[in-house]
Amino acid sequence: LLNGKPTKPSRRLQTGERISFEPKSAEEPEVDSSFDVLEETPEYLTVSKSGNLPCHPAGVFFKHTLWYLLRERYGENIHIVTRLDRETSGVALIARTQEAAAAFTRELMANRVGKRYLAVVHGAFPEEPVHASGWLSADPESRIRKKRRFTVDSPGGEAETAVTDFRLIARKEDLSAVEALPATGRLHQIRATLCSLGFPMVGDKLYGLDDGFFSRFVTDSLTEEDRHRLILSRQALHAFSLEVAFRGRTLSFRAPVPPDLRSLMELDTF
Repeated sequence: LLNGKPTKPSRRLQTGERISFEPKSAEEPEVDSSFDVLEETPEYLTVSKSGNLPCHPAGVFFKHTLWYLLRERYGENIHIVTRLDRETSGVALIARTQEAAAAFTRELMANRVGKRYLAVVHGAFPEEPVHASGWLSADPESRIRKKRRFTVDSPGGEAETAVTDFRLIARKEDLSAVEALPATGRLHQIRATLCSLGFPMVGDKLYGLDDGFFSRFVTDSLTEEDRHRLILSRQALHAFSLEVAFRGRTLSFRAPVPPDLRSLMELDTF
């Protein structure tokens, strides 16, 4: 607090002002700590994590993270190569040695890691495949600072290139199940791109029907009407497939679609 009130980190201090810090409770929010090990070797392992589990310590989360749970289970330092958002379920690749971490990171930085996602969105997604090649940048129309938007033309500034291919899998009433293949790995790439294309993601507080959900979510003030419109308690995004080259061969992993997404779209064969 600055002079007894919250302030921005960018605020410059003046002579005679007073700073105070009031630590919050060390209790972390509850998560779904379940994960399944898909493959385990001395150099790496892959897991399929739940749709309510942070990958890395950040903010209020430390022990309630995939990183901490794996360290506790294996008693060693690990490196999560393909991090997922807390509410994104599916395949995560973890290196168990420095050599494996370096090798996987080189493939990741060169955009040579093949990732396939399942997303459920509002609206009737086109039957023809969609190739979205453009830019991601801060959304000037949103009240939420972390929200991004996708545009075909570069807005300049700190915009990043983003390329994603989308394919319709199924439709059910006013919802669509879509396969997403990101060629680049940008923050919020799939969610922001789909939202900007006019297909907000089911259950997404930031890139869903209304980003006002996000403000109410972080203050724990979502209403019953909010929850009804969100449909799911988490964003409907699942990392179901990953391919990466390692030591001269291609590793391939697949995580089953979780029950919440499967039942939502009745995806029996996907």
